[in-house]
Amino acid sequence: MDKTLDNPAKIRNRMLEVVSKNGGHLASSLGAVEVAMALAEVFEPAKDRIVWDVGHQAYAWKMLTGRNDRFDTLRKLGGVSGFPNPAESAADAAVAGHAGVALSVAAGFAAARDRKGTDENVVAVIGDAAMANGVSFEALNNCAAATKKLIVVLNDNEMSISRPTGSFARLLGRLITGVRYNRVKSAAEKAGHALKLTFLRGLYHSIERRLKSLVLGNAFFEQFGLRYIGPVDGHDIEALKEAFLVAKEDKRSVLVHVVTKKGHGYAPAEKNPTKWHGVGPFELFPKEGEERLGSAKRGWSDVFGEALCKIAKEDERVVALTAAMKDGTGLMGFAEKFPERFFDVGIAEEHMVAFAAGLAAGGMRPVVAIYSTFLQRAVDQVMHDVCLTNQPVVICVDRAGVVGADGATHQGVFDMAMLRCLPNLTICQPKDEADLEALLREALGRNGPTVIRYPRGAAPKKVEALSSEGEKARVAIWCTGDWLGKANEVARMVGGCEVVHARYIKPFDCARLQKQREAGMLIASLENGSIAGGFGEEIGADLKFGWPDEFVPHGTQSELEIKYSLDAASIAEKIKKAVAGRN
Repeated sequence: MDKTLDNPAKIRNRMLEVVSKNGGHLASSLGAVEVAMALAEVFEPAKDRIVWDVGHQAYAWKMLTGRNDRFDTLRKLGGVSGFPNPAESAADAAVAGHAGVALSVAAGFAAARDRKGTDENVVAVIGDAAMANGVSFEALNNCAAATKKLIVVLNDNEMSISRPTGSFARLLGRLITGVRYNRVKSAAEKAGHALKLTFLRGLYHSIERRLKSLVLGNAFFEQFGLRYIGPVDGHDIEALKEAFLVAKEDKRSVLVHVVTKKGHGYAPAEKNPTKWHGVGPFELFPKEGEERLGSAKRGWSDVFGEALCKIAKEDERVVALTAAMKDGTGLMGFAEKFPERFFDVGIAEEHMVAFAAGLAAGGMRPVVAIYSTFLQRAVDQVMHDVCLTNQPVVICVDRAGVVGADGATHQGVFDMAMLRCLPNLTICQPKDEADLEALLREALGRNGPTVIRYPRGAAPKKVEALSSEGEKARVAIWCTGDWLGKANEVARMVGGCEVVHARYIKPFDCARLQKQREAGMLIASLENGSIAGGFGEEIGADLKFGWPDEFVPHGTQSELEIKYSLDAASIAEKIKKAVAGRN
């Protein structure tokens, strides 16, 4: 552990200093500083397997486990990742970008340890909102069968799980987490066993469970075979260390319930943790009258939300769904204007898509707003519950394409490849603000499922494809909507190009493509998605420009485009060479 970071204030100051320059996930990490410190002291980061559920809360952990000297590079190309990554440090047991998987991964680590006969501890650190995820429930259902010893740290930042109430609850929480209490209890149990009074043990545990359940409402976890410890003040390092020591010494699987506050130690983030969840660079010490956070530019998400509100006024069947992403997907306004038609299902993407299918079958017109990276979790429901029965569900895929600094776990480059093969599904992508509203209206009028994909960032007011040069054109550049501007730029550099906005990716304009082929034109495709299984493959492009068959790391979008030769100049140069080779 990095000894220079010997108190929470130093860690928070360092975190604020870096995130204010680089951007990042701030509120959650500020709230988990003491948890990370206690974990680093009680366990051995290089040996024990500490599995963080989503890296939003793991910045302090990174600093404490050998990356403080490089923390200035957070989320920069070639720098420290914004999420746990085993390739970066042995202290990161697993990749953690999607919520709800920590329990499953940790159970796997524990089962492997049991089979090998080794003695490392396995700890899953999971937030209360992620605990409501379906995968977490599946893991809870199997933990007891998979392993006899697993430690779960439930970070309750008052987002989902019921709060502990009353002084007695806190007193009992301190009592049952006290090292002395637990050691005395353990000694008493051993004595009882030696005296053949083991029948009292079952009675004792039954009374303990009932008492704790009565006061703390923890019977849920006890029923899954996890001994419950808590609630523990998540900002009291000594209390946390005691609780973790108890959990470590217990031979059973244990859940330690810690209560933290998002944004702790930084007043603006404490006051509005949602606003300070994920931030860009900001003013740490603003001048009087200045905003700390810069005002966000109007992006594709905002355009979508406004268009949906407009359409919902005209059609009462329109309902909107999100998986704990109301702000990010642009649905805040819809939720305020049409609360009875808005459904936030929490971090449960699979349920959301199946739920939408039921709404559609029941006569509604559901619109699912979801990030591309999270739609991956519900591909089976898109196939089985939506496409198979041809339900009129509209899936608006936000952050489609490379998103930049969030890195490999969040790059939205796989949605086209995953969905393009599904029967009955229409896939489209707008080129500008007006086109998004038009496509949304078309989708809601269609008696079948539709995917509308659009990227992160600002939406252009209006953009048109370069006019066709007819018979003079030697190259046809087919592009998805957000890369239309780039396609136009490439066409100007190359000359003799016809630019085609692939408004409908599936089905695409086969007749137009056929005419271009008959005219002997070189066909190039530009897509902000994976080449493998992507749009270029669909149309059989001669030159395919998109993201390669690998996981794209973190960095700015422009840096990544240059790294993979997807900037306009590099694309134009390759097309020129291909044209020259034909002559």
